[in-house]
Amino acid sequence: MMNLLLFGLGMQEIIVIALIVLLLFGGKKIPELMKGLGKGVKSFKDGMKEIEPDDETSEGKANGQ
Repeated sequence: MMNLLLFGLGMQEIIVIALIVLLLFGGKKIPELMKGLGKGVKSFKDGMKEIEPDDETSEGKANGQ
């Protein structure tokens, strides 16, 4: 049997954690939480793309170019 290690957790631990999360938040709230998480990650990536051109110009100034 294949051992699934995610941060040192086995399959049984992941199932128990998933059941606890399901009991705490309910079936309807979990998709809303994941949607919010996805929007946050997308926003973070978009923000990082906007910062990259500024880094290139600041490096040129720092090197005296």
